[in-house]
Amino acid sequence: MKGVCMAATPRRQSVFLLCLVLPLVFGCSQKAFMVRSMKPIMQDLNAAVNQSTDVDMLRDALPAFLVQMDGFILAAPNDELLLQGAEAYFGYANAFVEDTDKQRASMLYRRALDYALATLTDDLSFSRALEGSPDAFRETLRGLGGSDVPSLFWAGNSWLAWIGLNLDRPEALMDLPKAQAMLERVVELDETYYYGSAHAALGALFASQSKALGGDPDKARRHFERAFEISGRKLLFVHVFYARFYAYQVQDRDLFVKTLQEVLDTPPGAFPDKAFANEVARRKAKALLDDVDMYF
Repeated sequence: MKGVCMAATPRRQSVFLLCLVLPLVFGCSQKAFMVRSMKPIMQDLNAAVNQSTDVDMLRDALPAFLVQMDGFILAAPNDELLLQGAEAYFGYANAFVEDTDKQRASMLYRRALDYALATLTDDLSFSRALEGSPDAFRETLRGLGGSDVPSLFWAGNSWLAWIGLNLDRPEALMDLPKAQAMLERVVELDETYYYGSAHAALGALFASQSKALGGDPDKARRHFERAFEISGRKLLFVHVFYARFYAYQVQDRDLFVKTLQEVLDTPPGAFPDKAFANEVARRKAKALLDDVDMYF
């Protein structure tokens, strides 16, 4: 018996290793299966959030949703979950945090950026390009196609938002051309994605920069006009950005007031699929109008 116990045959070694590995494999696959089975529920939850006009309720509820999203991503990361996480963190920071706590908003935008970039960095050339020059980065972006548009959009938007809150950091200004390049690639591949919002982001960028740093009011206006055309003027954040960045930059008070008043005059149910975003835009428009004398 002693000899039998001491002798480890190849078959016994294989069985032993299998007993060690199977719980790990099935444990991971079970997590992945459970997360995948939640996909329809997550899609319905996302739709419910977008269609709600109860901004105060969502302000209180969304932190728990974000923690839940983090848990799902940790358990079974996949591109769809990562992009939902990026959108959720970006939306929460923009709607509820940026105006009152810029440091925390910066952290949230960074999480959104990291999630969006994680869907692209499986490509080693893209990972290397992130650390390279803006010209090399633009060249790498040419290799990305239509299926990469959501990743590029949420990464570019989150990056721009993070940069806007960290202009005192040299690395933020160095990153700006790459964030811009991502949104320009979105426009090249599918300018209609998310109702033309890449145009609105680029319009805000060209309007907010000085000419010495690449700002161009005429380019900004053209981007905004295209965003209005694609969205049918139904996505009210385009109006808010147009007033806040372009009308302010060209110091057109009448345009500023007229554009924001259009937001306030738009009925809450005008765009049911983006009712939440429009209600947030309505609140931001009112705050800007209340402070109009500070801008002009």
